[in-house]
Amino acid sequence: MKSKLLGMFLGFILVFTMVFSTASVSANNGNGKGNGNGNGVEKLDYLIGFHEKADSDVVTIAGGEVHHEYEYMPVLHVTLPKKAAEALAKNPNIAYIEEDAPVEATAQTTPWGVSHIRATTVHSWGNYGSGVRVAVLDTGIASHTDLRISGGASFISSEPSYQDYNGHGTHVAGTIAALNNSYGVIGVAPSVNLYAVKVLDRNGSGSLSGIAKGIEWAVNNNMDIVNMSLGGSSGSTALQQAADNAYNRGVLLIAAAGNTGSNGIQFPARYNSVIAVGAVNSSNQRASFSTYGSQLELMAPGVNVQSTYLNNTYSSLNGTSMAAPHVAAVAALVKSEYPWASNVQIRQRLRDTATNLGSSTYFGYGLVDALRAAY
Repeated sequence: MKSKLLGMFLGFILVFTMVFSTASVSANNGNGKGNGNGNGVEKLDYLIGFHEKADSDVVTIAGGEVHHEYEYMPVLHVTLPKKAAEALAKNPNIAYIEEDAPVEATAQTTPWGVSHIRATTVHSWGNYGSGVRVAVLDTGIASHTDLRISGGASFISSEPSYQDYNGHGTHVAGTIAALNNSYGVIGVAPSVNLYAVKVLDRNGSGSLSGIAKGIEWAVNNNMDIVNMSLGGSSGSTALQQAADNAYNRGVLLIAAAGNTGSNGIQFPARYNSVIAVGAVNSSNQRASFSTYGSQLELMAPGVNVQSTYLNNTYSSLNGTSMAAPHVAAVAALVKSEYPWASNVQIRQRLRDTATNLGSSTYFGYGLVDALRAAY
């Protein structure tokens, strides 16, 4: 069964950071300490910097051993008895002596939302969303070492590049597709083909016409899934037509329900052709800001969500804007697992496998569940 059962039994794969310890103690001589001379003197690793030319002889005379002489700076990596190091520190030709220190490899972390919707178990099957095309209609996506952008477009005349100058779109993109590597964070579907479609400017403002153009671009460029962490209180016939046309042409549309904390799903999330997503916290409580209403369809993590941000950094943000990309990425995992599935079938699958949290007005069909949806 595609190795899914194996993934279920293995559960999470633990990734251990490597620790490179540079402190060394030579062969034991029976008293708990030791060195190569057998006199019980503990030796440690040091970096010795000289004012001018490095002099290995002073180390050898002091009973030490030189491991490396750096080419472009007068520095030696040595092993030396502690008392000898203290004595050498008084040598006028030596600028400094510092004990070598252990270093840890930077570890990748999994944001709580990724685990909460059980995407990590889907990853253990080998499904990371490969082969699926996801467009993020937002403020653009900034260049980031933890993101791979496959292309995009801008519909903001004053900002012709799809580069993000706000941070919102980059954060949304990371929740969907932050890369599976040895640092930063991991997204729900890190192997998708990610596209940046700028419909909001650096201030987070845009227009109905711009969003409609972005949706049209997604259709013309064969996107499978569109995430819209944006919206407004008033709709538009043209915007609804654009959303309906995309949905009828096989594109799955996901949008943020809104952050008013009251009844009245915002547009375009309110349209029947769009999945409206609300936000929960780690206890599956509806976030106080999460807009509710009869059009609400699914819930996802939207409180203290850690993701990629501007200037190659990371940031924790709140909002239904943060919840929507969790759903978009789960849809990508389903599409990757079942490439033949239509947008209508994937949408129904997300509904059928969601975890019921209570009243549909406040929670829709419930919390999106990657494990059940992609199984």
